[in-house]
Amino acid sequence: MTTTHHPATPAADAAPATTTSGAPDPAAPCPPPGRAPLADLRRRLTGPVLTAGDDGYTAAATGFNLRSAHRPLAVAAAVDTADVQAAVGFAAAHGIPVGVLSTGHQPFPAQEGFLLITAGAMRTVEIDAARSVARVGAGARWADVVGPAQAAGLAPLNGSAPDVGVIGYTLGGGLSPFLGRTYGWAADHIVRAEVVTPDGRLRHVSADEEPELFAGLRGGRSNFGVVTALEIRLFPVTSFYGGGIYYPAENVRAALDAYAEVTRDAPDALTCSVALLNVPPLPDIPELFRGRLLAHVRVAHLGPDAEAEQLIAPLRTVGPGLLDTIGRHPYSAYPAVHTDPAEPTPYEEKSTLLTCLPREALDRIARSAGPAPDGTVSPVSVVEIRHLGGALSRYPTGTDRFRPAEDAQFSVWGATIGPPQAVDAGIEVLRNLTDGLKPWSTGRAYQNFTAREASATDIFTPAELARLRAVKRRYDPRNLFRVNNHTISPAPAPTT
Repeated sequence: MTTTHHPATPAADAAPATTTSGAPDPAAPCPPPGRAPLADLRRRLTGPVLTAGDDGYTAAATGFNLRSAHRPLAVAAAVDTADVQAAVGFAAAHGIPVGVLSTGHQPFPAQEGFLLITAGAMRTVEIDAARSVARVGAGARWADVVGPAQAAGLAPLNGSAPDVGVIGYTLGGGLSPFLGRTYGWAADHIVRAEVVTPDGRLRHVSADEEPELFAGLRGGRSNFGVVTALEIRLFPVTSFYGGGIYYPAENVRAALDAYAEVTRDAPDALTCSVALLNVPPLPDIPELFRGRLLAHVRVAHLGPDAEAEQLIAPLRTVGPGLLDTIGRHPYSAYPAVHTDPAEPTPYEEKSTLLTCLPREALDRIARSAGPAPDGTVSPVSVVEIRHLGGALSRYPTGTDRFRPAEDAQFSVWGATIGPPQAVDAGIEVLRNLTDGLKPWSTGRAYQNFTAREASATDIFTPAELARLRAVKRRYDPRNLFRVNNHTISPAPAPTT
């Protein structure tokens, strides 16, 4: 069974070099950007083309992080694959760098003078229950997928927030806090991808069709083109035993110790995380949490309820929680576990991957979120620890992609939210934290948790980066796709 869910400028300075098919030649040097004829781009697209001063331009160019105030030359709001091909062809013809946003949750440094292609309107989702596969469009969010998948008795390897884009999340690895340790990384369960490369071609890639590009996309994200659709595997999950426990400030350190004990020998069916939260004293926040430091332990278990309670028994010894939501829940209730913010906000983030979680590391994490020596509240909004391992450390037979977290057992991620002065102070604390965790760090960061200023060398090993650069040279030798948070430059041309 298959179901479908639908939630006037001067001319360019020079004519572009073309292939025999008439498409721009991706190997030809980029002409100077000049002042591209945007009227021509508007004629080519079904969707709108927005420039500074147009209604919707600022919102479309900003994304989820309000500190990323981009100033693109134009925003091409694609409504279908043909729009994406037209926008890419236009950028290639006029030498304009390209950036890509679907939902805008993956931040990159504020830039200007590029063509931003957005795909938020491309939200079609098709569920093939017989194959346990979903085909998702470029703008699909997890909320678009989970509902129809659950109707078929299946679940995707989704993240914690329903409004995060499926494609960006999945191409960045895809760490599910519910199913990850049981089934692995979402990127390892991509069946097929449709991608528009810099030559304007729509390519269908898989492990058997253009396997180097397929591997490059699962890690290299938007460095090689615009992914317009993915086929992803689904899994037979309709409920889980879990939820969260909020502990008050006086029990934060004990909660961290209990978390370390629970994760020490956890089976693959159990996935846990813990977040230290400095909750602001805002009137729209429940009084129970308002203005407090909390430890929020999150649990998801795919197995019998009694077995789950036995595994999380150390959490029950910490003391009474302010709120305990652990129990049997339908899988569609997953957003209530992490309660991620849904509204765009100004923030900065920092992360690292750890091979272990000793007491000294826990001490440093607790201090980063706890009160300063003078009693003032830490400027850090949240520090989260996620347990990796299990299926996340094992890759399916024949899987060929880039594996930044293969040797990691924990991810530590922190964010600071608010006005510029507060964010600047918080990010300095987080830099000190990640520096202090270096004795146990792999030296790399999980791709979807990287800071705006992160580079490819923060994510990939030298060998992986060399291979990615070779893929880049083949598909994007002019480096058209270079507006993102870890740009991969093409490898030099071979000498003769």
